[in-house]
Amino acid sequence: QKVVHTTITSTSTTNTSSSSSSSLMDYSSSHDADEEVQLYSSSRERQAFDDQATLYAIILATEHLERAFARDVITDKEYTTECNKLISQFRLAEKAALTNNKSSSNVQTAEAFMELYRMDCPRAAERLLRMGVPEPIRQTTGDSHAVTVAETVQHFITTMDAVKLEQRAVDELQPLLSDLLDSLTKLTETPNDFEPNRKVQKWLQKLNAMRAVDEIDEEDSRQLYHDLDSAYAEFTRFLKRS
Repeated sequence: QKVVHTTITSTSTTNTSSSSSSSLMDYSSSHDADEEVQLYSSSRERQAFDDQATLYAIILATEHLERAFARDVITDKEYTTECNKLISQFRLAEKAALTNNKSSSNVQTAEAFMELYRMDCPRAAERLLRMGVPEPIRQTTGDSHAVTVAETVQHFITTMDAVKLEQRAVDELQPLLSDLLDSLTKLTETPNDFEPNRKVQKWLQKLNAMRAVDEIDEEDSRQLYHDLDSAYAEFTRFLKRS
């Protein structure tokens, strides 16, 4: 019986191999092995795919971060720093992937995006879509100062990331700088001549004098990023001294 079983298996394997080889030969004859599959037909479509991939990665990274924090794998400080970055990056990525780009999927919201791509990320959804601040900040009930500081950090990161991504249109940068200045001025303990406020206000005045469709040039873009970076550094030094 062993011999018969072996013979049948061998014959079956041989027939399967022959069938597979035949199928592969048929496929190879009609397709070039080096032929690339085109996912897009223009640079705009490619950018749309890139933006959606970035949004997907940020949501997934947030889910992993939340799980690590729940398991006490990282410290509160490490978690808060990374969470602030992801929340800020999410805001930019969400706008780029769902608002600026009109994809064939016609997805309008982050919830619909997660459902479309079957993203099982409940912790990320809670943090990014509903809470909007890191967990340690949310737990400081009644501490509006801590919440304002967290929001200011997020506004700094969001605005700097936008400049780094070469967003130069007035109607893209002006709302970000306005939100940042509004958050900075809520911190009543800062001095009247606080340098970060002065730098952000200077750029807001410059943009307010321009049309919405205008764009800043490369030199101004580099200077804006430099000013934001130095303002953020001064802001963090002030927090450490407080």
